[in-house]
Amino acid sequence: MRKILYMSSSTIAGDKADLVGILQQSRHNNALHDITGLLWSDGTHFLQVIEGPTAFVDATFGRITQDDRHYDLSLQHNIPIHERQFGAWTMAHRRADDPVDAYDARMRRLLSGASQRVRDPFLALMATGSLDG
Repeated sequence: MRKILYMSSSTIAGDKADLVGILQQSRHNNALHDITGLLWSDGTHFLQVIEGPTAFVDATFGRITQDDRHYDLSLQHNIPIHERQFGAWTMAHRRADDPVDAYDARMRRLLSGASQRVRDPFLALMATGSLDG
C-alpha cells in the first residue's frame, strides 16, 4: 500500500474548473482500483491525498501528473503505508457552499485517522481558506 500527497495549481480559475466532473470521475476510478483519499480546492489550487494498493496509486498519480487541468504539481510525500488513514471513502471534497462550521467539523472527523504529516496541510487550509496562506 502507498500514500501520495501533492499540491498543484489549477489551469482554470474558480468554479469553471469542473470539480463536480473531476470528483465524479475520481470516485468512479478510485472505487474500481481500491483508492481512497481527499481532494481540497480553493478554485485556484488543489491539495490531494490518495492511498491504496501501490500499483494503482502509482497509476492514478501518473494520470494526475498528465492532467492538463493543473500545473506546478508539487509532490509533498510518497510513502509506503500498512493501513489506510482515509477509511472507505473514495474521494471526499469540500464544496464552496459548505457552511464553514459544518465543513470544519466534517473535515476534522475525516482527518482524525490521518497522520500528522497529512493532517497538517489540510488543517492549515481550513484555517486560512487558501494554499497561499
